[in-house]
Formats: sequence, C-alpha cells, structure tokens
Amino acid sequence: MQKKAIVLLSGGLDSTTVMAIAKHEGFDLYSMSFFYGQRHSHELNAAKKVSEVFNVKKHLVINIDLNKIGGSALTADIKVPKARSLNSINKGIPVTYVPARNTIFLAHALAWAEVIKSFDIFIGVNAIDFSGYPDCRPEFISAFEYMANLATKAGVEGKMRLKIRTPLINMTKAQIIKKGIELGVDYSLTHSCYDPGPDGSACSLCDSCFLRKKGFEEAGLKDPAKYCTQ
Repeated sequence: MQKKAIVLLSGGLDSTTVMAIAKHEGFDLYSMSFFYGQRHSHELNAAKKVSEVFNVKKHLVINIDLNKIGGSALTADIKVPKARSLNSINKGIPVTYVPARNTIFLAHALAWAEVIKSFDIFIGVNAIDFSGYPDCRPEFISAFEYMANLATKAGVEGKMRLKIRTPLINMTKAQIIKKGIELGVDYSLTHSCYDPGPDGSACSLCDSCFLRKKGFEEAGLKDPAKYCTQ
C-alpha cells in the first residue's frame, strides 16, 4: 500500500521544500493550506501552484477566521515590523506571531490524517533561521506528536503511530534552499512576504523577506522573488 503524507503548505519557501522532501521519500502527497484572514493571503495562490506542480492527490484549503481573535500583525490592524536587524529578529517573539497557529494547523492535519490513514504529517518549522515563534520549536513538535497519538481513535486502538515530520527544523535558510535546489524546487513559485503589495510583490523589508534574502545570499544564489523595491 502506498504511504501517504499530509504536507502543511503555506506556499512559502520552507513548506515547498518540505513538499519536495516528502515526494523524494516516496509519499503520495496531500497538501493542506489555510485562509485564516492573513494579510499575506497571496501565499494561497503560491500554494495552489506548488500543489499543481507536485501533482498532489488532493489540496485542501481550510477557512478559519483568526481575525476575530487578532493579536498578531498578520491578522489584526497592527503594523508589520520592517527593516529590523538580525539581532533584533533573534530577540523575543515578534508581533507577527499568530497565537496558537501551528497548533490549530496541526490539529486540522491530524483529523485529515486519521481519515485518509496517513501516518505522517510534514510541517516546515525551523528553529535556526526563524522569527522566534514558540510553535516552531522541537519541544512543541514532540509534545504535539505525543498528544496526537493519545487524541485519535486510530492511535488509541494501536492502528497507527502518527509522526510529525520536521525535516528542516535544524537547518539554516541557506541549507534549506540548497536542499530544495537539489530536489528541483522552483522557488519562483513561492511566496514568503508578510506584507505584500496589491500585486503580490514582496515588500523586501519584513522579517520573512529579510531571512529569505539572507538565505539566498548565503547559498550563493539569486532569489527569484519579485520585490517591490526592484
């Protein structure tokens, strides 16, 4: 029986690389994306394109209105931080953190995994070149995986042992990009910016743009993203 993987796909650089890794490992791919009221919803166009390129078996887009909860520059009327130094990015948890986002996303993926009998959920969290989000840390992933195997019918009955797969968690952005290039990823399909222009062009100044550009520079490669300032 062909093994199945659910890939949480934002349409960004990291999740697209994770998609390539899951494909390389021989999984049938099922992608899950979310419209949660994020200001950078252009990423969903990228997720659709990436899913098509990778010939996923099914791509779900789940609607969740996190605007009603707010608390983040991505879902509320709060300015996205711009032009921050690497030292500033590495300190504290920024206002672009969306409360409990990965917990919410993984819970939906867990439900789908049980339905389609998938034992593997892939997520592109990273604890090296990242913005300090608490739900990107290894401790969180381990705790969620433990909970997942207690919280499902299949887990309790011993019919499945669910694994949360985080192949990028200890990689730098440059290493992630090099891995993706090795696997044939077309990064022009991806979208990373937190505060894009009306046409989807990246702002070049938010933390996500900064880390992406830094990664391509360190990898010695040209970033194919379209930036507003170009």
